[in-house]
Amino acid sequence: MPPNQPTVLIVEDEHAQREILAYNLKAEGYRVINAADGDEALLYLDEQPPDVVVLDWMLPGVSGIEICRRIKMRNQSSNISVIMLSARCEESDRIHGLETGADDYVIKPYSVNELMVRVRNQLRRTRPAATGQRLEFDGIVLDGETHRVTRNGQELRLGPIEFRILSTFLEKPRRVWTREQLLDRVWGRNIYVDTRTVDVHIGRLRKALRKHGGKDPVRTVRGTGYALG
Repeated sequence: MPPNQPTVLIVEDEHAQREILAYNLKAEGYRVINAADGDEALLYLDEQPPDVVVLDWMLPGVSGIEICRRIKMRNQSSNISVIMLSARCEESDRIHGLETGADDYVIKPYSVNELMVRVRNQLRRTRPAATGQRLEFDGIVLDGETHRVTRNGQELRLGPIEFRILSTFLEKPRRVWTREQLLDRVWGRNIYVDTRTVDVHIGRLRKALRKHGGKDPVRTVRGTGYALG
């Protein structure tokens, strides 16, 4: 699976439910991480931050509500989308889940197909390029579906690594990405690549973006990393 495919963390203590969700999410093309309890989920959140967390409210150990609260209170994880699963169907329960920071609330029993749509909707917000959307910033246009890139109407030819770096930048213009964050997002956590390799590909991306003239849109943040704009 391509390293910059969206990652979904399933936190569910019922084995059968976890397996069904994992199967369907993988079929959608997502990378899936499974956690059977709250403590395991917190370890994965630190080691392999996902794009979306599908989170059961009732868990052994740390509760789903507490995990959601911790995700949303930390700057480095506050943008992770949380879909809360719960058998609690009272309005007060839904409000409590959403006020804790959940981005969506799904009542058990639920339709797996509907849940897949809800995951996709969250990814459209947090990882638009990965869902085939068109991204634009300062004259640069990236079409995630056709893999075409233009700048000021002129088509550009990018290698696959440069395309993934640019899509990462365009999802959050002006955000500063460290070299380590770019390595995780573009190459993947299980592949060893020296951080200097990031600099090489950033150089290639800059050259491609300036092929038809114009200023360099990629900003170097000394001692930290890179940003677009």
